[in-house]
Amino acid sequence: LGKSGSGKTSMRSIIFSHYSPYDTRRLGATMDVEHVSVRVLGRLQLALWDCGGQENFMFSFFSTQREYIFKSVEMLIYVFDMENREFDGELAYFDQCLEAIRFYSKDAKVVCLLHKMDLVGTDVQDKVIHDKTVELRKRTGKMPVEIYGTSIFEPSLYRAWSKIMNSIMPNIDLIRQHLQQFCAVADVAEVVLFEKSSFLAIA
Repeated sequence: LGKSGSGKTSMRSIIFSHYSPYDTRRLGATMDVEHVSVRVLGRLQLALWDCGGQENFMFSFFSTQREYIFKSVEMLIYVFDMENREFDGELAYFDQCLEAIRFYSKDAKVVCLLHKMDLVGTDVQDKVIHDKTVELRKRTGKMPVEIYGTSIFEPSLYRAWSKIMNSIMPNIDLIRQHLQQFCAVADVAEVVLFEKSSFLAIA
């Protein structure tokens, strides 16, 4: 979720459909909800719901479609556009998301992506991420939340999505155990497991 133009569809297209950052310029706005099923590690199916960010759709998500959108959610990913100066206005939408998630999917994980960080001056990026993180954690309270700064032009996007995939991957502890055993047998210091279609680091 996130307001229109925040970059939700662009990042999905880059990671799961092999778009270049420049290819995303021809992507149109998402209408209502776009359902995407992604196969990872051969057999696992990842269901992504890319929700349109125009105000009329957002209103519908929080009213007539509230249960449909927020029930049985494994993870809520909210994308904040760092180019948008109306951050306080976006927080109102985020608060409504949290309220709905707490009601319909109380065990869901929450991830916030502070997106388009390439448009924030390099000298203030750390401060911006820190300040936004403090504000967002005030709102989530005891609910666990992970917050990452991202850009489609930087490795930060793949780092963030690798951590996202890692956190929802079933049997991740068993996968790590097998990798440690492989390290010992191969006599190497480190092994990284990449998902072959997206090239995200799983473990």
